[in-house]
Amino acid sequence: MKKFSHKIIFALLILWGVLLLSTAQASRIKELAQLEGVRSNQLVGYGLVVGLNGTGDSTSTQFTTQSLVNMMERLGVIVDPNKVKVANVAAVVVTASLPPFARAGSMIDVSVSSVGDASNLAGGTLLMTPLKAADGKIYAVAQGALVVGSLAFGGKAAKVQKNHPTAGRIPDGALVEREVPFVFGQSPELNYRLKDSDFTTVSRMSAAVNSHFGAPLARSLDAGQMQVQVPDSYRERMVDFVAELERLDVIPDTLARIVVNEKTGTIVMGEKVRISTVAVSHGNLSLIISELTNVSQPGPLSRGETVTTPETLIDVAEEKGNLVVMEQGVSIGDVASALNAIGATPRDLIAIFQAIKAAGALYADLVIL
Repeated sequence: MKKFSHKIIFALLILWGVLLLSTAQASRIKELAQLEGVRSNQLVGYGLVVGLNGTGDSTSTQFTTQSLVNMMERLGVIVDPNKVKVANVAAVVVTASLPPFARAGSMIDVSVSSVGDASNLAGGTLLMTPLKAADGKIYAVAQGALVVGSLAFGGKAAKVQKNHPTAGRIPDGALVEREVPFVFGQSPELNYRLKDSDFTTVSRMSAAVNSHFGAPLARSLDAGQMQVQVPDSYRERMVDFVAELERLDVIPDTLARIVVNEKTGTIVMGEKVRISTVAVSHGNLSLIISELTNVSQPGPLSRGETVTTPETLIDVAEEKGNLVVMEQGVSIGDVASALNAIGATPRDLIAIFQAIKAAGALYADLVIL
């Protein structure tokens, strides 16, 4: 009896391990798809940053002077534009993202970037700046002290700079004044749009929803859209239904892809990358050219002339190129091990990948940035 219980415990442990492995690569639906209509909106505005320590725009930046004069006139102060100095003022563009379901009175973060020739925005304060959307309406108003997180000091001969001093942020720096018209929960259908369109992934999502709720509620419209019928029992609890649906785990299917960046020598390979059996030979050719000047001086009191003779030394060194047979890779680890055996640098591997792709032995998309 005791031996039988041990077998049951051992079997349960194996089953638990298998379940962990099966869900290790799974993602929730909320990470794979987005509910149609629930989206952010971009906001932008033009404003002034004041309080700078002489690091603002110069007098040659005319729009900063005009903006400052217009603001002073609206405040009831009449000034002469020719006598205005804007060394402590900078013209900026303010951007923000209005999140979905944002209500009037909510606070959102804003980013502030200089558009003139200001050298540093540290210590500045953004004046009241209306933020507009693509429809031209004002949805938020931004104001507050900037957080630049950088420094820039120097003189005529030297300068010390850390990070980027002409851009900053204001946490909770904008107050939402207008709400985006969107009514949630009135339609009996929900449409989910995949962030990365794929027929296999959307099919798995639909199957996961139908299996969890025990009814054919979801159907795949195309590679990038899934439509879900809201059950009658959830009509008055739409939020609960969406929360339960988006918690479901789905294993997404991905394309076999290799992304390389020739500028930085970065190589990223996906899990599905496969290489068929191929022989690769790699060797570098080094050419070293040295310029020398031979000087021949005459003897003392000989009245001769100094003669200079240029000499060029050329040295050619070619590394030994070994022909390495790369067996058919069945996993990303096998592919990496086979490539490491060649002993090439990341930049050389980019050329090797291109050659393998041209030979028809690389079963993946090669994306070059």
